[in-house]
Amino acid sequence: MKEQNRIRIEDVAAAAGVSMKTVSRVFNYEPNVRPDTREKVEQAARALNYRPNPSARSLASNRSYQIALLYDNPSSNYIMEIIGGVLDACRSRHYSMMLQPMEPNGGGYRAQIEDLLHQYRPDGMILTPPITDDDELLDWLQTHAMPYASISPRRRVGQIGATLDEREAAAELVAHVASLGHRRIGHITGHRSHGARAWRLDGYRDALQRAGLPYDPALVIEGEFSFDSGIEGGRALLDLAEPPTAIFAANDDTAAGVIYEAEERGLRIPRDLSVFGFDDMPMARQIWPSLTTVRQPSHEMGRIAAEQLLAHIGDAGRGELVKVPYEMRLRRSTGAWPVRE
Repeated sequence: MKEQNRIRIEDVAAAAGVSMKTVSRVFNYEPNVRPDTREKVEQAARALNYRPNPSARSLASNRSYQIALLYDNPSSNYIMEIIGGVLDACRSRHYSMMLQPMEPNGGGYRAQIEDLLHQYRPDGMILTPPITDDDELLDWLQTHAMPYASISPRRRVGQIGATLDEREAAAELVAHVASLGHRRIGHITGHRSHGARAWRLDGYRDALQRAGLPYDPALVIEGEFSFDSGIEGGRALLDLAEPPTAIFAANDDTAAGVIYEAEERGLRIPRDLSVFGFDDMPMARQIWPSLTTVRQPSHEMGRIAAEQLLAHIGDAGRGELVKVPYEMRLRRSTGAWPVRE
């Protein structure tokens, strides 16, 4: 076998029995390559330990072979899961990923993204909540034909990326807790700028209605998808003259904050208070008691969003908004009410 630094595209083409143009199309992830041909080329490249030259690819195709993942989210666990999925998709397509934190200046993200495009020229972008719900930005990206994919977008028509039925997932989880006998179920919402806030709140209300329970605004506290807002929201709910016996936190970070506040008060979970969240981040299994939650497959959603974006980059018009399944994770942080000795 030739040494790695001497392996050329011609060698891969000869080993696969195809033309150099076909090899180039495979590594540029262009459409209209038969799956068996693609697999044959990729097997030959692996056998020869061939790696495409990024500079040569960029010059030949006028692409950067880089996508940008943009985030403005207080949950580091969520973002790390997304990053892992995006990287998986990028590696398999011979792309690189740049990570770019964002802060809304003057109420939006457009100016920062214009600077990013001018400086780094990525081939496309992956937007995470709440960036994915910035209507001004979305309109600007579409007007300028900038490829992007969205994760959990509020605007779904004409979008590509990955989404999940968060409203139904929240409703199913709250309904389960209601079936355990709880009649006063509190809710700490997510940040107002996220579509997920509305979906999870609507699911909470749907479940109450299905269980024949009244909606009480006093049991709903504004949160920010953060541990600190879980502490503050838990404090507000537990200070009520008639506190809830269960609290639905809009994400796992918030639920962890509620558990912290409950433990500070000497409450035992789930004997004195049931707590449940959303996302199923690793910490949901690591804290005690382990957290009842909805598994949002964030790693998988990152991978799917990146795949849809790269398909669209390779052939404008391809790509779709893929709906991914959720799963309930019933763990020790929820229990029956009232408690019977």
